[in-house]
Amino acid sequence: MPIVIPKDIPAFKILEDENIFVMSNTRAMSQDIRPIEILILNLMPTKIETETQLLRLLANSPLQINPTFINTESYKSKHISQEHLARFYKTFSEIKNKFFDGMIITGAPVEKMEYDDVLYWKELEEIFKYSKTNVTNTLFICWGAQAGLKYFYGIDKKPLDKKLFGVFKHRKCVKFEQLVNGIDDVFYIPHSRHTYIDDLDILECKDLVPLAKSEEAGIAIIKSKDNSQIFVTGHMEYDKFTLKNEYERDLSKGLPINRPDNYFTDETNSDVDVLWRSTANIFFTNWLNYYVYQVTPYVFKK
Repeated sequence: MPIVIPKDIPAFKILEDENIFVMSNTRAMSQDIRPIEILILNLMPTKIETETQLLRLLANSPLQINPTFINTESYKSKHISQEHLARFYKTFSEIKNKFFDGMIITGAPVEKMEYDDVLYWKELEEIFKYSKTNVTNTLFICWGAQAGLKYFYGIDKKPLDKKLFGVFKHRKCVKFEQLVNGIDDVFYIPHSRHTYIDDLDILECKDLVPLAKSEEAGIAIIKSKDNSQIFVTGHMEYDKFTLKNEYERDLSKGLPINRPDNYFTDETNSDVDVLWRSTANIFFTNWLNYYVYQVTPYVFKK
C-alpha cells in the first residue's frame, strides 16, 4: 500500500523517482480503505529533507498511510518558506480535537538549551499531553526523545564533553520484542547530539524498558511499559549524506566538530557506506504494524 501525500509536496517527486509507492490525495479518495493516520511534528530546521526521510520510511509498509504535518505556532521556522508551511502544514490548534493512530516527534537543534528556554516548550508540553489521550502510539526521535523523557518521566539530559557524532554499533537488550523483530543482533544507528540520557536513569525507571544500547551512544531505543511511547535517541531516518552535510556545515561556521565516527569510507570524505538503512526500514515497519495498526481502533473514539 502507498503513502498518501499531496502531489505538489517536494517529497512526492523524490520518492516517485526512487520507485517508492506514493499516491496523490485525489487517487486515494477512490480507495475503500481505512488508512492509518500519522501525525508528524517536524521540529527540524531542514523541513523538506526531514519530510522526505520520514515519508520514505513510512511508505515502505503494506499499510496505507495518511501523514499530517504540524508546525509550532509559538515559533516560526526561519529555514523554510512560509508558503511551504501554509500549504503542507497545520497547526496544533487545527488538529487538537482529532485522533491519530500514530505520531512522530522529531529532533530539534536546541539540545544545549534548558527546556524552559525553548521558545515553543509550553506548546510542546500541550502536544505531549495531547499525545497520551488522542494518539495510539508516539515515536520520539533524538531531542524529541530527550524532551519526552523529561516531560513524562522526569529524566533530564546531561551535557557531553564533545558532540556524539557518527554511526555507532548497537545490540538488542531483549531477546523477543516485536519492535526489533527481524533486526540483526548487531546493527547501526547514526547519532548527532551534544547531550545524552544517563543509562542508569532509564534502568531505574519502572515504567520504561530499554530495547537496544551502544557502548558509545548508550541506551538508544526505549519503550514505555504500556506500549504507548517509543523513544529513539539517534537518527535512523537519516539519509546517506546527512551527517556529511552537518559536518561540512559546522566546519564552514568554524564550530568545533569532529569527523563523524565510523562513517566516511575514504580519507577525502567523499563517500559513505549506509549501514543503517535496513534497520530503519524494519524498525518503522514494525512500529507501524505492531504498535500502531494492530492496536489502534478501527473507528476512533469520540
